[in-house]
Amino acid sequence: MAKSLRWSSLFAALLLCFAASAQTASAQQPAGPKPVPRMQVIPLPLAQAAVERDGQEISRYYFGGDLNRPFLFPLIGPSGRSLTRMGHPHDPNGHSHHNSVWVSHHKVGDVDFWGDTGKGRIVHKRVVRFDDADDEALIQVENAWVDQSQQQKPLLKEFRTLRFQTLSDGEWRLVIDLELSAAKDPVTLGQTPFGLVGVRMAKTIGVHDGGGSLRNSEGAAGEEAILWKQARWVDYSGPITREVAEGITLMDHPSNPNHPTHFHVRGDGWMGTSLTYGGERTITTGEPLKLRYGLWIHRGQPTAEEIDRQFARFADVGDPPASAKK
Repeated sequence: MAKSLRWSSLFAALLLCFAASAQTASAQQPAGPKPVPRMQVIPLPLAQAAVERDGQEISRYYFGGDLNRPFLFPLIGPSGRSLTRMGHPHDPNGHSHHNSVWVSHHKVGDVDFWGDTGKGRIVHKRVVRFDDADDEALIQVENAWVDQSQQQKPLLKEFRTLRFQTLSDGEWRLVIDLELSAAKDPVTLGQTPFGLVGVRMAKTIGVHDGGGSLRNSEGAAGEEAILWKQARWVDYSGPITREVAEGITLMDHPSNPNHPTHFHVRGDGWMGTSLTYGGERTITTGEPLKLRYGLWIHRGQPTAEEIDRQFARFADVGDPPASAKK
């Protein structure tokens, strides 16, 4: 009888082990295919990364070692065409630094990072992360702002986050987060209208070449009324096909230290934020300068009320996910 009980206990223990193993194996098996994210970053050869929504490219980030600065091109609007271009339509050589959507500054200390003939160069250091999700694709990188005249001396360290957020009806929003730190010694960003974010619009959207329109949040319209004036946003809209108008609203976040920023705009299809138009700004070690800008890629020529609603949504955008910095 005792022997029978022992065998029964052993058999029960084996059954329990088998059940536990089966449960573990079942837990390790995927329940089914995971949903494919609507927004994806696709790493590409030659130091490029495409951003796709539902398999269609809406933008591409270029960060090759031979570039004077990283940039984004194209920015595809709802019609399927790029709302930005590379270079000035009538001066491609003198404005070769107009790289669609880019970040730079004319006076970092005494070094020019704005033009292609200056001593300054913004060098990609590493990709921190690429993220995919239904509502947002994310590119996070580290860059170095170096003085080429002094054996690639680093002046600034930059931590950049680009978020591509899908909206309705083919529209989308780009959020640019920048964190600039002094590499070693304090660095002064000199007074200038050139920097930090520049946008070179497609030729047909420009006021001169396509009959587009320039407006700002203060109710002003046209280059003369908007140039070097403070505003929460500036909108550039115009024809992108014979039947369709689209545009981009460039927005200055309320958390920026110079909000509302001055804007540098031109009727030839150019707009940019002017961080230090009102005066120089010094970045010290241990106290990084944090900035956020937004671009709304939209249909038609929206009313000021519609843009204000989009600005309010941009102002409420939360911070990107934290990442370890080395």
